[in-house]
Parts: sequence; C-alpha cells; structure tokens
Amino acid sequence: MLRAFLDKLYDCCGYIAAVFMIGIAIAILAQILSRMRGITLDATEAAGLCLAASTFFGLAHTFRRGSHVRIDLIVGRLPQAVRHKVEIFNCLLGSVVVSFLGWHVAGLSIQSYQFNDVSPGLLAMPFWIPQTGVAAGIIVFAVALIDELVWLLRGGAPRYQAPDEVGLDRPVA
Repeated sequence: MLRAFLDKLYDCCGYIAAVFMIGIAIAILAQILSRMRGITLDATEAAGLCLAASTFFGLAHTFRRGSHVRIDLIVGRLPQAVRHKVEIFNCLLGSVVVSFLGWHVAGLSIQSYQFNDVSPGLLAMPFWIPQTGVAAGIIVFAVALIDELVWLLRGGAPRYQAPDEVGLDRPVA
C-alpha cells in the first residue's frame, strides 16, 4: 500500500513538473505574441518561477525512472559486494544532504510568508509561492532517496539505474 502511494506520488510530481513546463511555454509565447502586437509584456519572471517549480518537482520522478545523470566510471568497476555498500553510502549521503536542503528551503518559504516578501520584478509575486513549490519538490526527492536507501538496506538492487538499452558500443536498433 505504501509502495503504491509513493509510486503515485513520484508520478504525480512528474505530471506537475510537466504542467510547469507548459507554463514556461505559455509565458514565452504570450511574450512573443504581445511583442508582435506592439504590447510590452514581461513574462520572464513567470517563466523563471515555472522553471524552478518544474525542475524541483521533476527530481523524484526522474530519479525513480533512472533518468538522473550518473557517472559510473568507478562504481561500475567495483565488485558487487563493494558496489552495493557504495550505493548505500551514496543514498545515505544524498538523503541527508537533500533532507537538510528541504528543511531549510521550507523554512525560507515560511519566513517569506511571514514577512510578506515579494519579488522585485513587474509581477511582484509573493516569494513563498514559488519557494513552496521548490520545497515540496525537494522534500519529495528526499523521500525518494530515503525510499531507495531502505530498499538497498533490505538487500535490493538499485532501482534508480536506467536499463542499458543503448550502450556506447551498440548502435540504436
């Protein structure tokens, strides 16, 4: 039951990231179309806020799908027993760092809300709105890392590795 919930949470974050990517496209298109009509519209800040939300909401989803960039030059050459311990250490370290980051970004969002801090641009959006999206994305990513850490500690193989369907030594089929 928890597994199904977490998988749905990661997928939901992926969909939210996609919606914010569409928001970037809409903001840019609105700016282009308004300039073509001689109207000044500054949508750069809105596109930037959508970019931040899209980036951080997409972290957990892409991690679970094996889409994060991994440099496997050293870990891939280790014996299986050592490799498993290194993967556990990596997930533990990542969990601690990302949880620490999530805690502080959430605190920053709360502080921005308390002080009614707004962006300096033409949009003048309250900062807590995009900061909350960033914090939520980071926290779900921390949950995904902890989820994977527990899986590895129980003896499972890393689920975040993408299958090598296309290697450097094989042509694309």
